[in-house]
Amino acid sequence: MSEEDAVRLTAWVHGRVHGVGFRWWARARALESGLVGAATNLRDGRVEVVAEGPRSDCERLLGLLRSGNTPGTVTAVVERWSAARGGLTTFVER
Repeated sequence: MSEEDAVRLTAWVHGRVHGVGFRWWARARALESGLVGAATNLRDGRVEVVAEGPRSDCERLLGLLRSGNTPGTVTAVVERWSAARGGLTTFVER
């Protein structure tokens, strides 16, 4: 994959997503697609998911975040797309 093919997806997941295994689940789905990035609990109760890789794989992850088949209860997912920044080597939970 060239740098031109890579994108960055930043998704803010709203709902009951803390303390239910959501970050672990998001990490597992991202790693299955070969994405790098992080899933981070935010103080306001949201989870921020940052993923880099091919756009089609990031779109697949976004669809999974919105699928209703996640731990906890997702009420909304707000997304932002940008160019990949690089420098990431794996997908982590924070």
